[in-house]
Amino acid sequence: MLPTRTSAIILGGALTAFGAVPARAQDQPADLYRDTVTVGAGVAALPDYEGSDDYRITPVPAAIGAVKGYGFVLAGNQLSIDLIKDRPGPVWDFQAGPIVQLNFNRSSSGSIDDLRVRALGKRAIAVELGGYVGIGKTGVLTSPYDKLSVTLGYRHDVGGVHASGIWNPSITYFTPLSRKAAIGLFASADIVERGYAQTYYSVSAAQSVASGLPVYTAGAGLKNWTLGAIGSYSLTGDLLHGVKIVGGCTYGRMEGDIARSPLVTIAGSRDQWLGTLGLAYTF
Repeated sequence: MLPTRTSAIILGGALTAFGAVPARAQDQPADLYRDTVTVGAGVAALPDYEGSDDYRITPVPAAIGAVKGYGFVLAGNQLSIDLIKDRPGPVWDFQAGPIVQLNFNRSSSGSIDDLRVRALGKRAIAVELGGYVGIGKTGVLTSPYDKLSVTLGYRHDVGGVHASGIWNPSITYFTPLSRKAAIGLFASADIVERGYAQTYYSVSAAQSVASGLPVYTAGAGLKNWTLGAIGSYSLTGDLLHGVKIVGGCTYGRMEGDIARSPLVTIAGSRDQWLGTLGLAYTF
């Protein structure tokens, strides 16, 4: 889900940019292992479904924490945990852990404006379980405190809604600008298996009659890629503590069989935009 990914990276920057306070990092290295939690909430403008050209406003909650070097991200409908302990300073950061996500794509007809897509019927909420691995490096370009990370995740529906999996490679670069401000860039993609494509983007003969959309069978492959920019500015305190405003925007492009689905070519658009703005507090 696009809003979840964006929110996780935006609010996560409030924690991963602890290096924006170099005096604290140098004088009190043990402080980097203190328990730290960021909680936030905002609003996002996002498509009615992945591939729609209609947009809606929805609340986006999130919580991100680091406990004795172990990190977690709870962003809307997704929870991930990094089971490999972080170390302070400009070092390599290996990441691995579980992911659980609730997939709400087309789970509510009332949130879809296009009557043709409504007529296809709604889908149950899919429970997707999986994990991820990654590697990051602190101190790569602008200072000893910026960070570049590459991750690969996989989730599989365990509830029988689409009974298939999603691969998610991503790359993220985040850098503090000062004790109060930080920015980042990221790119990601979703590669789906056949069950996902057929559940959300195929149109059966009966659905064609009900909706007026042509019959279509979607296959596995690249679903979309996304580019985004994020930012965080502390209104009180600094990046390690206090209230901050966070925001971001992404541009995504539907690809492959899914981009050729009538839900995208006729009822929607290959171009997908998303924007998020909110407040967070780190304590």
